[in-house]
Amino acid sequence: MTDKTAEDTFTLTNDQTGDSWKLPVAKGTLGPDVIDIRKLYSQAGVFTLDPAFTATGSCKSRITFIDGDEGVLMHRGYDIKELAAESNYLEVCYLLLYGELPSKAEMEEFRHNITYHTMVHEQVHKFFTGFRRDAHPMAIMCGIVGALSAFYHDSLDIWDEKQREISAHRLIAKIPTLAAMTMKYSLGQPFVYPRNDLGYAENFLHMCFSVPAEEYKVSPVLADAMDKILILHADHEQNASTSTVRIAGSSQANPFACIASGITSLWGPAHGGANQAVLEMLEQIGSKERIPEFLERAKDKDDPFRLMGFGHRVYKNYDPRAAVLKKNCDEVLEELGVENEPLLEIARELEKIALEDDYFVQRKLFPNVDFYSGIILKAMGFPTSMFTVLFAVARTVGWVSQWKEMMEETALKIGRPRQLYVGEGPRDYVPMDKRKS
Repeated sequence: MTDKTAEDTFTLTNDQTGDSWKLPVAKGTLGPDVIDIRKLYSQAGVFTLDPAFTATGSCKSRITFIDGDEGVLMHRGYDIKELAAESNYLEVCYLLLYGELPSKAEMEEFRHNITYHTMVHEQVHKFFTGFRRDAHPMAIMCGIVGALSAFYHDSLDIWDEKQREISAHRLIAKIPTLAAMTMKYSLGQPFVYPRNDLGYAENFLHMCFSVPAEEYKVSPVLADAMDKILILHADHEQNASTSTVRIAGSSQANPFACIASGITSLWGPAHGGANQAVLEMLEQIGSKERIPEFLERAKDKDDPFRLMGFGHRVYKNYDPRAAVLKKNCDEVLEELGVENEPLLEIARELEKIALEDDYFVQRKLFPNVDFYSGIILKAMGFPTSMFTVLFAVARTVGWVSQWKEMMEETALKIGRPRQLYVGEGPRDYVPMDKRKS
């Protein structure tokens, strides 16, 4: 039995013995109160069980706040829709890293630092030849990003504030370059070096789609859409990959290894592969005529088919990021003159029907950010195998900011979850000749 007995304490009572313990209640700026259970085991001799940590706060953070019931996402107190409308990705990067919007001079210095870190060591190119041509791009990214620690020894001291900052800048700058190289390698095309005269999103698209044989001009509409995708995926509180980065960082691993661990977690289809799953679902549907059939299957709890790109684990209302990308999606399709692409036609018809279907409306199963980002990336010409890599490009600043925040804490402790052991009790060793056959 438990009851909240005071504003700042929570009483836990053992019904069998009558013993009780008072636990402090921590209050955040926004969101629900949190029971501080750090001394529970030493006081009561028990610890908590929370598989998947769905009801456990693992840290204090000033970076991102989410209210899933209200459909709110804020970075450092700024609403994501306002940031997407008024800001740009590099400014959002600065905000996440340093906590405030930059002045004009600060922004110019930050942009310069990122721009002039975009090249990678020439020997990094040789790493790619160790992978098969048909290797999944995320497999390459896991290896290449982790290998960066072998090249930048001057920024590996995690206790040095300046070195932490240099590593943060290098990761934000170089991962788009590595992502573009990964795409070029999978296509059998030559690597394209970064250009310092282009903006962040524009430069990334240039590295991905230009070839040495001809001039490539990046469409402002596509560059803006890519910038929006990067902003909307920059950070999302303590999700699986971010928690992985923090756990790795708590062991005092170097920042490149920590971000590589985040990429491995993001690779899982339940996390970073959602927008790829949207395209695979559209391929499964096959034609607009079959949409009603698949909508009925989605409503059948005994049917394994799931409508990908609708609803969200956190948001029980409209995903605030989806509203932004929906507008960009329409602009991109118009810019590219996409009219007869079957998958995109299915997607637009599916969106229209689902938004009018009472079953999905009542359950608030609205299209989420993955639904629209998958359509945009497909229209731009990115292979579906690159979708999760693009997610990693955007999320790098979130991972780095969370890692940096953790490293700035006065007392860093290694992450060490407990377990509820349900295996065999003590038993004696049995010699092989006496064991049952």
